[in-house]
Amino acid sequence: MKTHEAYMRRCFDLARLGAGNVSPNPMVGAVLVHQNRIIGEGFHRRYGQAHAEVNAVNSVRAQDRHLLPEATLYVSLEPCCIFGKTPPCTNLILEHRIPRVVISCLDQTPGVAGKGVEILRTAEVEVLTGVLEAEGQRLSAIRNTFVTQQRPYVILKFAQTKDRFIGPEDGRQYWITNAYTKRLVHRWRSEADAILVGTNTALSDDPQLTNRFYFGKSPLRVVLDKSLRLPKTLALFDGTPTLVFTERTDVLGGNHLEYASIAFDQNLVPQILAHLAEKKCTSLIVEGGAQLLQAFLNAGIWDEARVFTGAKYLFKGIPAPILPVAPAYSQVIAGDLLEVFFNQRS
Repeated sequence: MKTHEAYMRRCFDLARLGAGNVSPNPMVGAVLVHQNRIIGEGFHRRYGQAHAEVNAVNSVRAQDRHLLPEATLYVSLEPCCIFGKTPPCTNLILEHRIPRVVISCLDQTPGVAGKGVEILRTAEVEVLTGVLEAEGQRLSAIRNTFVTQQRPYVILKFAQTKDRFIGPEDGRQYWITNAYTKRLVHRWRSEADAILVGTNTALSDDPQLTNRFYFGKSPLRVVLDKSLRLPKTLALFDGTPTLVFTERTDVLGGNHLEYASIAFDQNLVPQILAHLAEKKCTSLIVEGGAQLLQAFLNAGIWDEARVFTGAKYLFKGIPAPILPVAPAYSQVIAGDLLEVFFNQRS
């Protein structure tokens, strides 16, 4: 007999299929089980469309629908109880008389945050919470960070050589990792709402910051350009939407370019994140360079760091940022080491 944990892991797998398509909503997966048999499953596919619970119920075959009043619904995140783009999922559960609901973690969205569980229990639905809770919270961290801290979930990403340099001293472009790693990075881009680089990185690397080697969309490109010294011949200005943060107040955007005026001072990071939150960007990848990455580390405003260590040595160059925590886990990708860190304060 499968355990609660086994069905919840299936919920997690389903939820991740919505990555890159559901923001600013969370990724959610749901599974309906009757006597140790999955009779329905679903995930939130796209923002504004049906939630995971609705898709799970709709997937139940006609010959199995009479089993719903005897089934258990597993869901990776607390069912919503408020009207948004779609009706509350708590209503759906009660309408179909589903008697048991197993939840990984609570939804921190104001108006939900335990209220969904309360509504179900008041209606005499048996509710179990906290199944694989830490994993569920990690899966829902982007959404919960956005609704509780009013900012995007911040992912720092950089590559370093074996001797911990991120590039040559002269700032020229220097490729550290392999083609497999590059494909993975483009997958991450497809899942993020925005991606940010500093002025020097834009000048030296001339990055496109688009998703070209994986399925799905590209993130909103964001660049810092305090005095608007970046030439319009750069790839960042090629016609794909780009947001430019500057101190100038006398410039107008248009077509694919948007300008936002902020003060380039000690509060730079909060200003960037506040503006992106207003645009409903729930996740941000910070690509660098070293000065920009360090600004986020100094502010203590980051949630996750993904660090590649390639097989090369530079012997001297621009030192890589030093993270204040140990890696949560690591893996080797075709010779490159990937380490993932989580900010314990976020």
